[in-house]
Formats: sequence, structure tokens, C-alpha cells
Amino acid sequence: MTDYFAFLNEPRRPWLDPDSLKGKFLELSAEIHPDRVHDAPEAEKQRAHTRYLELNAAYNCLKEPKSRLRHLLELEGTSLHGIEQMPSGSMELVLETGQLCRAVDSFLAERARVTSPLLKVEMFEVAHGWTDKLNAAQRTLNERQEEIAAELRQMNHAWEAAPVDDSARASSLPLARLDRVYRDVSYCWRCVSQIQERIAQLSF
Repeated sequence: MTDYFAFLNEPRRPWLDPDSLKGKFLELSAEIHPDRVHDAPEAEKQRAHTRYLELNAAYNCLKEPKSRLRHLLELEGTSLHGIEQMPSGSMELVLETGQLCRAVDSFLAERARVTSPLLKVEMFEVAHGWTDKLNAAQRTLNERQEEIAAELRQMNHAWEAAPVDDSARASSLPLARLDRVYRDVSYCWRCVSQIQERIAQLSF
């Protein structure tokens, strides 16, 4: 498995500074961009192209908390538990998001059946109300994401202090805790996607 942290010259850790990571990506991208070897032999151009694709894959993995934590857990040799094991911290958010999205879906189905211009105006006003509720849910999810980011920053200390290439490394890392946070991130990301999808549908 390719170590994307090493690929981008980043130490393994749960939280990464987005601006610093983007800076490293842009710097490496400029160095290895295939356009720099457009006059080179075909084999060298192909190597440059492959390396550039790997760089983009590394950046896309590490910039998103969900994929970054999964990659980190895999690099540390942890068997991932399925995200179906919902952490208690995510339970309430998932249930509330599901209930809200089902209510919005019912409204969208009802709106789709309306043909009267007068009722369409009324539906437009109701849609604004649902959008406000979805935006409020989005703010709650944003707060939860900020809490998760703070927890990941705190967990960086364990990775900074952990021995490298040592049999005691795994036991020195809070991998069970990281697995739980990974599942929190997964469910939170899913809720955000569901909310954003409904906001977009209401705007049509």
C-alpha cells in the first residue's frame, strides 16, 4: 500500500492543516507536472503522468477527514470495523437527520403533484421553511465537525510520540479511539450529504 502521508512529505497523524497540505501539494505538483517533460522520451512522460496521478490521489485522500482516517488506520495495520457500528455520539444526529430528510422528501413529493399556480406560490413559501430547518441542521453538523477536528488535533500528540518501526507502536497509539472517530466522521459526512442534497432539491 502506498503511504500517502510519505508521498506528500507529511508525518502520519489524524489531523492535518488544510492550508499546509494544499501548499505541499501545489509545490510537488509544479515539480512533477507532466508538462515539464513534454519533450522527454515516451517512457519518461508516462512515468511523470503516473506519478502525477498518484500525487492527486494522495492529496484527495488526505484532504478529506474520512478518507484520511481510513488510510491512517489501514497503514497502522488496524482492521476496520464496519461503519454500521454506529458510535453513540452519532446516533442522535443520524436519527434527527433521517427524520428531517423524510419529512422534506414527503413535501417534495407533494409539491411535484401540484399544478395550480396559486398552490405553487404557497409551496414556494413552505419550501423556504424547510430550507431554514435544513440550514439549521447543517449548522449543527458543522459544529459537530469542528468538535471532531479538535479531537483529531489533540490525538496528533499520540502519533508524534509513538515509536517508529517498533513492535510497541500499535499499543502506543489510540487506534480504537481513532476507529470510533472515523465512524463518527463517516456518519457525519453522510448526514451532511443528505442535508445538502435536500437543500438543492428545494431550490428547484
